[in-house]
Amino acid sequence: MVEKYDTVVIGAGPAGTAAASSLKAQGQKVAIVEEDLWGGTCPNRGCDPKKILYTAVEAKERADLLADQGLNTQNSINWADLMANKRAYTQQISPGTHKSLKNNGIETLTGHAHFVDPHTIKVGQQTIEAQNVVIATGLRPRMLDIKGKEFLQTSTDFLDLDEMPASITILGGGYVAFELAGIAASAGAKVTLIHHNNRPLKAFPEKLVKKLCDQLSENGVEIVFNQEITEIQKDTEGYRVIGNDFNRQTDAVFAAVGRIANVDQLGLDQIGVDYSTKGVKVNNHLQSDVSHIYAVGDSAASPAPKLTPAAGYEANYVVGQILGDRTEIEYPYIPTIVFSLPKMAQVGITVNQAREDIERYEVKTVDMKDWITYKRQHEKQVLVQLVIDQKQDKVVGASCLSMEADEMINYLALLIKHGYSAKEVSQTLFNYPTTASDIQYLY
Repeated sequence: MVEKYDTVVIGAGPAGTAAASSLKAQGQKVAIVEEDLWGGTCPNRGCDPKKILYTAVEAKERADLLADQGLNTQNSINWADLMANKRAYTQQISPGTHKSLKNNGIETLTGHAHFVDPHTIKVGQQTIEAQNVVIATGLRPRMLDIKGKEFLQTSTDFLDLDEMPASITILGGGYVAFELAGIAASAGAKVTLIHHNNRPLKAFPEKLVKKLCDQLSENGVEIVFNQEITEIQKDTEGYRVIGNDFNRQTDAVFAAVGRIANVDQLGLDQIGVDYSTKGVKVNNHLQSDVSHIYAVGDSAASPAPKLTPAAGYEANYVVGQILGDRTEIEYPYIPTIVFSLPKMAQVGITVNQAREDIERYEVKTVDMKDWITYKRQHEKQVLVQLVIDQKQDKVVGASCLSMEADEMINYLALLIKHGYSAKEVSQTLFNYPTTASDIQYLY
């Protein structure tokens, strides 16, 4: 007998579980399918475990900045204890998520989902039918197609290392590459980061990226630009990384060269749903070419950044669509951040976008190193760039580089969203001296 559901959700990450839970709360009969870890990448092998590791690294960095400034410290990272702390958190995520879904009355199916036809899905030996389908299968690390690629590890491997190697090489120039580099260097590894051109983190302002690279270099990370790696060899001492004019021995090699959508094995070709490595092609209602099949989060080739908050936002939107709402999706400003050393974040109109319309936008750069917040913490690289819409005389975008960038970008996101003027910011009182109280000096 084929079980029939109002909605079947494929993928039990943050987006999938949010959609399934909301639809169930609205009285729908819902099933959710997962073939790997319940809860998805973010809490199991992504943002959450990364932040657990980063928290210790950040504490060490702050202590190091205050060495000989009144704080006597001989800080070092105990990787085994740090990993035990991370695993104590992650080991409960998958079973806990699965149990929560079942307790909420959602049918849970474990296995690989494959479309038989637009309304019929096979999961292992079980066949189910759905009036609506939400694809929320996430991303997986992209692997380089080079000789010796089988020796490459990914961020998933890094975040579950039993021991930190004495030396590691990271291939890539995006968020993950810079985050892993900062963690590994702070944990005592000799780190080499290799990027195929000279413009890493290209979505962020070049000025801030250069400052971040300078700080990482000062912290012992060797950054190699304009180097195309062609082969990885295993030798008696570890691995050898080979490029056009590069040859280096290392204990481990990690590929951090982007991620691709997990939608290519769902059988979408045979039901007329278009997709690419960026995800399922969707319209402004997050519908695929087949109107009752939606895609959200990392699985959707939508304009939103592939971040957990954005995935949740899209999931909630699709719930509304399934329940009868027909408005097109509109995205709020979504902050993005690189948890490196220091952190780098941005929100709103980017500096790169502003440079393309200099008649409308002005970019204001503020060096904060002499401000009390940063002098007391002895931070070395602290910059903010504001994008000002000259027609409205309002800040419409911001980029930050500092150990407080995660907090500052959240304050700025609120101010930008609500269109605060410089006068309104100056009339808003915050505790002093804090990151929040620094905002008025930016404006």
